[in-house]
Amino acid sequence: MALATLMFLITSFAMALWMLGGFLLGAANAFAVGTLLALVEQAVLSSQPMTWKDLRHAAGQYFWDVISIGFIVLIPLQFLEIGLQANPYGPAIVSAVFFLLFLLLNPVPEIIYQARLGSPLDSLKESYEFVLENWIEWFLPLAVVLAPFGLSFFFGISSQGGRLIGLDFLQLLQLPFAILSQLFQFLGLSSLLSTVVVLILTPIGLVTMMLFRGFLFKALHGSSRRQRQFHARSLGS
Repeated sequence: MALATLMFLITSFAMALWMLGGFLLGAANAFAVGTLLALVEQAVLSSQPMTWKDLRHAAGQYFWDVISIGFIVLIPLQFLEIGLQANPYGPAIVSAVFFLLFLLLNPVPEIIYQARLGSPLDSLKESYEFVLENWIEWFLPLAVVLAPFGLSFFFGISSQGGRLIGLDFLQLLQLPFAILSQLFQFLGLSSLLSTVVVLILTPIGLVTMMLFRGFLFKALHGSSRRQRQFHARSLGS
């Protein structure tokens, strides 16, 4: 919740600074995402109980990883958007590219703090190979959660969330925010009450999502589907 508040405040301030504001916002985003990943790492990989000291140690820990990977992905996408502005099919092509990135580079946040490859290109390559090997197990939970809202809802989330492949803090908040908003709309809550409850629960939903992803990646990474099936059969016998 503290990181979300920080990002909203800096976003409001950066809008008045034009290009300088863009650099400030990018640095703040890398700080927030790097801190979040370090805290999730502590929860997923460490057996020690978390304390308030962990927040200080985690502050900006994966800052340069987020910056370097985001730079490699975002700059070509910006050139693609600019180059296709005059093309009548440009928005559809850009959305398709965002959707493809959303799928192939989806586990990049987990690769940053669990695989720790160091090189951003190696991290992107590892993400691609991981998705090809584990796409059913990795995307099935997301499909189950989003199934009640329809394919259009999924495509809308994925096309907007593909720009920084899960390394944009405000876009990470977007998924639980959108799901909770739709849920309370179905339940018929008043708009004011629904907005307040959604804003309170969104950071909790983000943490829950990142923890689930972290434990799932930990279970899948480094093993093939055939190895897991063999292990399951051996346990059953």
